[in-house]
Amino acid sequence: MHLRWIAIIGQLITINSVYFIFNFKFDLILEISPILIGIISNLYLIYINKNTQLLDKEAFLFLLIDVLQLSFLIYLTGGIANPFSIFLIIPAIFSSSNLGFKSNFLLVTITALIIIIITFFHNSLPYPLNEDFNLGPHYYYSIPVSLIIALIFLNYFALIFGTESRLRKEALIKMEEIMSKEQMLVSLGAQAAAAAHSLGTPFSTIKIISSDLLKQFKDNKVIKKDIELLASQIDRCSQILKKLTLNPTVEDDFIDGNLTMTNYVDEIIKSFEEISKKEFFINYDQNSNLFNINKSIEIIYGLRNFIGNANKFSRNKIFITIKSDNEFTEIIIEDDGEGYPKDVLSKIGEPYIKSDKSFIKANTGLGLGVFIGKTLLEKNYASILCKNSETRTGAEVNIKWRNKDLLKL
Repeated sequence: MHLRWIAIIGQLITINSVYFIFNFKFDLILEISPILIGIISNLYLIYINKNTQLLDKEAFLFLLIDVLQLSFLIYLTGGIANPFSIFLIIPAIFSSSNLGFKSNFLLVTITALIIIIITFFHNSLPYPLNEDFNLGPHYYYSIPVSLIIALIFLNYFALIFGTESRLRKEALIKMEEIMSKEQMLVSLGAQAAAAAHSLGTPFSTIKIISSDLLKQFKDNKVIKKDIELLASQIDRCSQILKKLTLNPTVEDDFIDGNLTMTNYVDEIIKSFEEISKKEFFINYDQNSNLFNINKSIEIIYGLRNFIGNANKFSRNKIFITIKSDNEFTEIIIEDDGEGYPKDVLSKIGEPYIKSDKSFIKANTGLGLGVFIGKTLLEKNYASILCKNSETRTGAEVNIKWRNKDLLKL
């Protein structure tokens, strides 16, 4: 809406400046009349069609009006030789990132046809340009050719850019949904741990009392049976509460406490070892930093995505190395799989990517996990390098932080 008003004001200023300041001679009323169409269409959008979001067909119609209105102005003032004829391609370029493919293709086709028409059919340039201005045929006909080439190229470029932007936006929305669920699960885990700890004492008291009652009424078969049932149900409740905690043997340190980088990796690997038959080899020999950092769900999920990918695409083994010194902390994740396909390697980190090789396509995802993991870790000051391992047969992910950045978390 604002862009259309800017275009209309620009057209009015240009026409009036040329007529009143530079003293060019043309029919001023006839020139201004097509601009009134643009003003009327804008007023229609403001006062009649008050929808903030136009449908695809509606947006196409208004962009078509813009093309027709501007083409009529160009027709009246010299046709394709008018230097402002380049503005004809703007609505079609705008449509490439905002309209559907069919609407965009139709608008591009109409624009190209209009450029061809005003090349051969048009009024002369305003006086005095029509007396002194001459273009050779080769130069003259190169103008519409260059405009049509620019129209197609810029439209294609905008279409590709718009598609990638939409895919990235969808991936970011999905990432936010995943992180929201992850935060909720952690919150539930914390509540479950708190409930287990709080109920532990009363359950222990009930169990002690039930044991005493069992001794007192051991000769009464009816009461003894009821007390045994009560004791078994108390044990069952205790087991259920323990299962609700993330790690009953370590209580709730992983939920509430700060962690070292070793803790992060250990906890993630434990979760994979429970469901995977593959071997995990962890090397801490070069890890000299054992300082705690604030627990970050984003780091946990980011690391889990990369370790999960290594688990998924490895043959049998996953190798994880943690290195650190006074300045940097580094995690290297390698596997013994096939590695990254060459045609995908340059696109790693983009959402919704596929290898062109058919035998790889069937066994790979869309790159969304890597995109989410990379985005989450980079948000937390990490630098990510994905490549094929020089020491193993598979892929390698290098995740690196400055120690001062980790301490800022």
